[in-house]
Amino acid sequence: MRLDYTKASPGGVKAFGNVYGYILQSGLDSTLVELTYLRVSQINGCAYCLDMHTRDLVKKGVSVTRLALVQAWREAGELFSEREQAALEWAESVTRVAESHVPDEVFQRAAAVFSEKELTDLTMAISLMNAFNRLAISFRRPPEVQRQD
Repeated sequence: MRLDYTKASPGGVKAFGNVYGYILQSGLDSTLVELTYLRVSQINGCAYCLDMHTRDLVKKGVSVTRLALVQAWREAGELFSEREQAALEWAESVTRVAESHVPDEVFQRAAAVFSEKELTDLTMAISLMNAFNRLAISFRRPPEVQRQD
């Protein structure tokens, strides 16, 4: 690890934690939020967050099949609900904002299944996960999981 950002800037990490706490109580389904966190972390290639969110989803009872297919949700048929599909598409577009510019059709699909508050909160969650990914990747925070072979 390059440096421990949790020790270098505990106030900054606490501020992110406050946003994380807000998302937890926002009313969004916690599994849906964790699935979007996982997808954002897949796009960004954050080992620390991939490990954490995969384990959190397993604890919530999400099947290995669903976990394995998050990155290919478009081809997964009805394995993901309409809201989950809209959230995953929104997460991809918001995460890749510099490339996607979040097209109107992606917004319309998300807005069709989420209220304005829900979509705003979901976007905050996606933005927060992108920030956490950037911290963990930049400072090379290793995943907590240990090899077991």
